[in-house]
Parts: sequence; C-alpha cells; structure tokens
Amino acid sequence: MTDEALPFETTLGPTGRPLPSIPEPEPVTSHGPARVVALCNQKGGVGKTTTTISLGAALVEYGRKVLLIDLDPQGSLSVGVGLDPNEIEVSTYDLLMAADVTWKDIVRPTGIEGMDVLPAVIDLAGAEIQLVSEVGREQVLKDKLADALPFYDVILIDCQPSLGLLTVNALTASDSVIVPLESEYFALRGVALLTDTIERVRKRLNPRLVVDGFLGTMFDGRTLHSREVMATLVQAWGETVFHTVIRRTVKFADATVAGEPITEFASDSAGADSYRQLAREVLARWRAA
Repeated sequence: MTDEALPFETTLGPTGRPLPSIPEPEPVTSHGPARVVALCNQKGGVGKTTTTISLGAALVEYGRKVLLIDLDPQGSLSVGVGLDPNEIEVSTYDLLMAADVTWKDIVRPTGIEGMDVLPAVIDLAGAEIQLVSEVGREQVLKDKLADALPFYDVILIDCQPSLGLLTVNALTASDSVIVPLESEYFALRGVALLTDTIERVRKRLNPRLVVDGFLGTMFDGRTLHSREVMATLVQAWGETVFHTVIRRTVKFADATVAGEPITEFASDSAGADSYRQLAREVLARWRAA
C-alpha cells in the first residue's frame, strides 16, 4: 500500500512520517469469510500476545467478529483473556494432533462479546516434534480452520517465539502477517531471518501470504534510542511499517493480570486508543490491497 491510498494531515507521527487521517471503518452487514492473520516474531517479549488480544478487541468494537488462536505452548494468550490453564481440557494441541477434534470442540468465549479463543496449554510443545512425521505437516492448521472461516471476519494467530513447525503452520494457514517489533536495537537483528522465513513459506506453501506491516511496540518517544530504531525500521521497510506505534505503559501488564484487553481494562487510556488506531489502519490497508 502506498501513501497515496490514505489522505494525510500535516502532523508528523512517531515514525517520522505524516500521520494519515483514517476514517472510521464501515460497518459490516454479515460475517465471514475470515481473513487469517499470523502475529509473528521469533524474538520473545515484543508484544505479540498483547497485540493479538488488544487488536482483536478493537476490531470487535468496529463490528468485526474475531477468533483468537493461541499457538504458543506458554498459553499466555489464553491466560490473557481470563482462562484458567487448569480448566482447559481440550486445546490447540488436540486440534493439531487428533483427527476427530475440530475447532468447534475447543473454542471458548472470552469476556468480550464477539471474540472467541482457541486456547493452548503446555502440551502444545509436544506437537512440534509429533508433527514432523505427519504427511502434509505444514498444512494441518490450515485444514482444521477451513470450517471456521465462514463464522468470523478476522482470525488472529498468536505464534510462539520461534520459527519452528508451529509457526510455519500458522504462516501456511494465514492470508497475511503482522510483525510486532520492540523499539530496541536487538529487536531489529532478527527481522531479516523472519522475512526470509515468510518468503520461503510464500514460495513453497502459501503463495497468497503477504506482510500487512511491521508494528513498533514498547515505544518511548522520550528516548533517542527508540526514535532511531523506528527511523531505521522505516528506512528499511518504508510504508510496510504501520504509522501506529504502541507506547510503553504499565497499563498493559495490569490488563494482563486482570485477564482483559486494554480496551476493556483501561478504555480511555493511550494504549487502548493506540490499538483502536491500529485496528482502523489494518482495516484500511485490507481495503486498499
């Protein structure tokens, strides 16, 4: 997508570019088929889970029906929407490994009307090894999600912090990728490896896969370091970098403890507004694509 796709104001944003004025998304009159989006970065602690939950909740506010998929054995997304890991009897592990288990067998409601979740538990770690011997092992998640597409507008997959078989399954099942990226120098070092993996999946397994954008997270505009990292990211990836950035705040940690998205826990906070802005920008990019 180019700058010409969006009208601009004169104000410069945290990425050093003019901020686009993005209109409110148009309401939907029916649901489905879903766009499947993987939130992916092999580096941990960059805000993938927070972004999956909060972006999903913001999209719901704009009338979209959303399914979250926890594909990380740590199960942080499941906990982040208020589920107790000890009470999860069937999970994404069963979805991937049991032929007779469907997404409807494991789907759970969240505290947000219009947003559901496929939860994970630590057993999912074993799927990485067990899938190796499966025929079509990279396609398992895609096949299992086929029946879910008509029920949702957006499916967001929270990937584990690695580029293993679970992440490849997520990329193969997805239409696009959002890459949360901490505004720190070391976070930039692994981007080339990630984009190489995305390109390999595109060429060999999923030719429709595109990168929706790189999302700067944990941004602190008071520090020269954060601003320089963002400038480097824009220099390397241009308009693929979202204009929206997610600023560092303790509200996100508090929301996680409460098991709620930031849009519910602190609805009037800057963090909640950032994810609403991201939702608008994501929807605008999808429309322009």
